[in-house]
Formats: sequence, structure tokens, C-alpha cells
Amino acid sequence: MNTKLKMALEKTPLFAEERQQKILAILAENGRVINAELVELLGFAEPTIRRDIVDLANSGKLIRTHGGAIALRAQIEPELPVRISRNAQAKTAIAKACVGMIQAGDGIFLDAGSTSLRIAEILRDQLIATSEPRNVNVLTNAVPVAQTLSEIAGIRHTVLGGTYRPTGACFVGPLTVENLTLFKVNIAFIGVTGFTSGVFTAADLTEAQVKIAAIRGAQKVVVPMDASKVGATDFAKVCEITEVTTIVTEKSNDYLKKITKDSGVELLIARSKN
Repeated sequence: MNTKLKMALEKTPLFAEERQQKILAILAENGRVINAELVELLGFAEPTIRRDIVDLANSGKLIRTHGGAIALRAQIEPELPVRISRNAQAKTAIAKACVGMIQAGDGIFLDAGSTSLRIAEILRDQLIATSEPRNVNVLTNAVPVAQTLSEIAGIRHTVLGGTYRPTGACFVGPLTVENLTLFKVNIAFIGVTGFTSGVFTAADLTEAQVKIAAIRGAQKVVVPMDASKVGATDFAKVCEITEVTTIVTEKSNDYLKKITKDSGVELLIARSKN
């Protein structure tokens, strides 16, 4: 959030309508927000903020999520380099935990996305550092993932063809989805941009379709997801929590703990090492 908006949100007494206009202003800039952030910015108790969000949702001005809200108008999907820079420390911790799940001889799927790319980078670095061939088969639709793992001893990678999508630097479409039916993998690492009400979502429908197909061909489905995705909803549904084996994130909350326990899904917290 920029400095000007922070200065505009001074903690002065506000009427309900004024509070709600400020909530909408925050959403217009950020696309999504959680209640705790609004409490800090506006200086009101969480029950008051929740009532405001309910009122705004009922009037069709925003979409209410668990613990927050998102703007009605979808955010413009950022290019991959922009996504890579966001929450970089958390993604590194999550990626390291994911690489720790990969066993010698495994076949894995890495989709398009910044966290998947980080998994590929850490897997590459570990293999170079240890010189221990794992004979891992990597299936991917993401060009940066394939480039990262090219010519690395102990890695064999297969790139799924299809229609090239520049924003995600990946292949999508019917050909990609059809090609996925030819493979079975031990672990599919599925990146998402939102998780709320037990549903994982992604920004693009064609990428979501590839993720869905990969899930169907995997023995184990792992969602590497930094905490900013919890409470957010994006354009296209990927799957429900019951279709996932493990969620890997850098920090948890009561909602995430409860829903994973109720669904029988493993919750793995990846701690950053400073």
C-alpha cells in the first residue's frame, strides 16, 4: 500500500459510510484485504469492520471472503517477474519444504507460477551442490521451469506442448490437457492465487484447466501457497480442499488449521531460516 493512502487513512472518528468508502478505496488499490489489516488501518474493532464488509457485500460493492474481502473487479494479472518478487522469502521457505518431499526416482509435475519456479531452482541447486543424482522425472508446462532444469544431472524433464501463454510463460489449452493424460506422477505441485471457503482458485481459466488435469494424474497433490493467498478468491476454480493431500505455507491461522484438520489434509508450515 502506498504512503499517500496510508496517510489518508488516519485513525480519526468515522461514520459508517466514511469507513466503508475507505474500505472500498483500499480494495480499489490492492484488490483484496483481510480484516486484520483494516482494523490496523482504520482503528476500529474487528466486529465493526466485519459489519461494514457484510453491508458492502449485501449492497453488491465487494465480495466477502473468510476473514476479508476482494474487489468486484478482478485485478490485472501481473507478469511472472512481478510475481516472483512478491513474498520472496516465504516462497523460498515453502519451496525448500516441497523439495524435501521429492524422493529418488519420483515423477513430479511443476506447473506455471513463481513458487513452482522456486521449487525448480532449489531442486537444481541441491543437485549441483551434492552431485547426487536423484533420477527425478519433471513434467511441466512452464518454460522457465524447463530452462532451470535443463542439462542438470539427475533430472529428466518433459515439457508439455500447446498454446503459449506469455503472461504465465507456459503452455495451455486442449493439447496441453490431452498430453497430461499420458502421464502419472508421484507428486503434483499445484500453485494457486487464492483459497477461501475450501476452494482453491487461479487467475486464468486455461491455466486452471491444466492444473485440474495434473491433479487427476497424481498420486499426491501438494499446494505450495504463501499466507497471502488465504482468504483470497480469484477468477477460476482449481479444486476443493478434499482433492489435495498437503498444503505447504509459511504461517498458519485458526481457519487454515481447522479446515485442514476437518478435511484430513496435511498442513506443513515451512519456517524461514534467517
